[in-house]
Amino acid sequence: MSPAHTPVVTVVQLDAGVPLDRFADWLDGVETRTVHAYRGEPLTVDEVGDGLIVLGGQMSALDVDVPGIAATRTLLAEAVAAGVPTLGICLGAQLLAVAQGGRVHVAAPPGREAGVIEVHWRPEALTDALVGPLLDPGTPEERRTTPMPSMHADAVVDLPRGAVWLAHSRQYPYQAFRVGPSAWGLQFHPEASPATLHAWAQLHADVDTAAVDEAVQRHDRSIAAHGALLARTFAGVVRERTQDAVLV
Repeated sequence: MSPAHTPVVTVVQLDAGVPLDRFADWLDGVETRTVHAYRGEPLTVDEVGDGLIVLGGQMSALDVDVPGIAATRTLLAEAVAAGVPTLGICLGAQLLAVAQGGRVHVAAPPGREAGVIEVHWRPEALTDALVGPLLDPGTPEERRTTPMPSMHADAVVDLPRGAVWLAHSRQYPYQAFRVGPSAWGLQFHPEASPATLHAWAQLHADVDTAAVDEAVQRHDRSIAAHGALLARTFAGVVRERTQDAVLV
């Protein structure tokens, strides 16, 4: 690998309606390639490249008969074992949890979490390589919150053994976690634009689309700023690992 190598991040898209969205413009200094798992496009860990992002979808992490689900669970387990920087978003986070021995509840009793939620960061988040840059250590713990888009009814109910719990919301406990040194699961959607969240809201009869739109409009400047920082920080983790591999 030469010093001029541009890191490649593979994006696994599990649902045609859940794209990389705004992250496409925020992943600085890396190239992305998308594998459309819902079309049955194959992928092995040897083909991932320097980083891995697994997006969300309308299906369940337990729907192993749905194209891409079982293969992506296997891929996530292999990526973690190989030390590939990995980010799972919503369904991607649930798949990461299951792949590492955690547990997901389909149609969890608290109900659908939709719109803009307050992500409450735990003390462990302060020193985390991905989410730590979002936080001011001088802010009291009860005020370490970030507004983020959300749209899910399934939820992680048991983290994998050894996972680091990073954040919760009022409705669901496991909004962010880390497995090993460089694999993260985010239940919320830092990549989602207002148009994308609007489209998702319209898919569900139990969601007030107008309320979702209003909340997004009110918070989108903060959402975009924090989403961009998350994406750029993840890209930085990928670049750092790539540089370390060059030195070795």
